[in-house]
Amino acid sequence: MSGSISGFEIADFITLGLLVVQFIISVAMLIYVPRKRSPAASRTWLILVFFQPFIGAILYFLVGRIYVSARRLKMQHEITRIINKFRSHFLKQLPSLDPQLDDVSKQAILLAQQIGDFSAIPCNAAELLTDYDGTITRLVQDIDQAQDHVHLLYYIFADDAVGGRVIGALGRAVERGVTCRVLLDSFGSKKWRKHVLRKMQALGIEARVVLPPGNLLRRGAARFDLRNHRKIVVVDGATGYIGSQNLVDSGFKQGIVYEELVARVTGPVVAQLQAIFLSDYYLETARALTPVAYPGLLPAFEMNGTVTMQTLPSGPGYSSGTTERLIVALLYRASKRVVLTTPYFVPESPLLEAMATAVKCGVDVHLIVSRAADQLLVSLAQKSYYEELLEDGIHIHLYEPAFLHAKHLTIDDDIALIGSSNIDIRSFSLNEEVSVIMYDAGIVEQLRAIQDDYIAGSHLLTLAEWRARPLHQQVSQNLARLFDSFL
Repeated sequence: MSGSISGFEIADFITLGLLVVQFIISVAMLIYVPRKRSPAASRTWLILVFFQPFIGAILYFLVGRIYVSARRLKMQHEITRIINKFRSHFLKQLPSLDPQLDDVSKQAILLAQQIGDFSAIPCNAAELLTDYDGTITRLVQDIDQAQDHVHLLYYIFADDAVGGRVIGALGRAVERGVTCRVLLDSFGSKKWRKHVLRKMQALGIEARVVLPPGNLLRRGAARFDLRNHRKIVVVDGATGYIGSQNLVDSGFKQGIVYEELVARVTGPVVAQLQAIFLSDYYLETARALTPVAYPGLLPAFEMNGTVTMQTLPSGPGYSSGTTERLIVALLYRASKRVVLTTPYFVPESPLLEAMATAVKCGVDVHLIVSRAADQLLVSLAQKSYYEELLEDGIHIHLYEPAFLHAKHLTIDDDIALIGSSNIDIRSFSLNEEVSVIMYDAGIVEQLRAIQDDYIAGSHLLTLAEWRARPLHQQVSQNLARLFDSFL
């Protein structure tokens, strides 16, 4: 029939339209993706978009943007303003910093304050806890001694024997009139959160999920895979816990036993951990808990310790950098020995270059990671970095007794960092993390002894050994590295 359009013509028209749309998507992503993004991350996303434009664009919208909503950023800025106002008042009540701190420590203090808002403060004490069950016992004992409040923030809070012990202690505290507030991450605690919340709320514990599910934008948080990876405890505003350990049984993953490190701290640094907890509480509830309204949140501290400490929070809402920036700066300023302990090592080029530069400047650089893996793709990507690290002269120790989930580092003889942050792209760019920097030779000596025990229980990887691995392992590791930005 004259003037009619055949099925083939319609199909050609649709095909042409799809090609045009794909071309537009590819060009737009080529312009947009590299903005404020590392070459490695840009490369990953552009490869996906060029091969699968529609799938790539959808995935990028969901998980590709390191983006926080204007509402959440506004609240974060308000938190920073409150912290800065409080800091100037709080510091007047404390002794001055030790004038004997070296130049490296002073520079680290300034940089960490620019990144995370908190100043270094003296007169603290720290106890390093490495026994998994012993740490839980110590925590339960502190909760059982609480008189005013207990605040817990955890990535994983399980409905198992470990979680049950803590819930039991919190319930007993509530019976004594103690206010107990608990925040748990929606993703990390997904398997248990409904049961845990139900149990705690039945006992009168104020328990809330951080970054709760419900829609792709997570109530304005933008990315649905943002996670609060922090582990913080504050008891009566005077005792704090920070480190790598979650509230879950050490063998909760089949075939793997987790080994951790936690710092139990006392002194004025606990006020900084309190501020971070209250900040996250505010972001989720829009309720500001202040020492004016609740005097028990900031009691008079026992200032009989000798350790200078500084809390370093990080996350996508902080505009001045991440924990990675501090680690890179410390590596460039190191002069003797650096030991990095992490369960996941998927770094970007600035950190790799800083490690290599430190070795060339005569610094003894050690990386302690586990031989076992609890996340296959992350482990494959991590191993793809080993050859260049070994070529640069970095010592790689594969820990064998357990899965070493501890996250800490030592710089020379007087700086230690302990916290929740892994040395990977997700921790540095997406997760809410927290660390405590300790400027103290005694603490470094203690942590160095723990690190030496790790090294004694590790296999020292050699370049010749690593180059001899089978070809299929090399291929799978290098392919996983292409997708490091997804991991």
